[in-house]
Amino acid sequence: MVSVKVKKLRQDAKIPSFGSVDAACADLSACIDHDFVTIAPHTTRKIGTGLAMEIPRGYSGNIFARSGISSDRYLRPGNCVGKIDSDYRGEIKVAVHNDSDTTQIVENGERIAQIEVVKKLEYEFVPADKLSETDRGDGGFGSSGTKEVKKKKKREQEPSYDEW
Repeated sequence: MVSVKVKKLRQDAKIPSFGSVDAACADLSACIDHDFVTIAPHTTRKIGTGLAMEIPRGYSGNIFARSGISSDRYLRPGNCVGKIDSDYRGEIKVAVHNDSDTTQIVENGERIAQIEVVKKLEYEFVPADKLSETDRGDGGFGSSGTKEVKKKKKREQEPSYDEW
């Protein structure tokens, strides 16, 4: 088991906790100066957790949305997935984005995101003049796992930009 040291920067900060025995991620909670903060529609606000961490070398922390507040209240990390490097020692903050058309409230102590500590894969980028051939080739967005017939049918059903 990997141990992650957690330093409370504020007395009321909550140590990350797992929702169940088999949970892959631990919940991060808001630790703010007031009872709540508001996030206007379609804006992002950085919300502190009151925690700093010592993620072991060779690992990193991934910050993900919590399913409840993302599906019910349309609140998610502004960068979709946050990344905490093992050499960062400052306060863990979550850039919470409000995708809704109404102002949302985040209360002090509320669970706002989740963190997963993962092993970092060591890799390097090597310049190359030629790459190996694959069935996909240079097929980009939406090209994998679909058949041309399905794509054609979908295009026929979609309205043109003029119809939007």
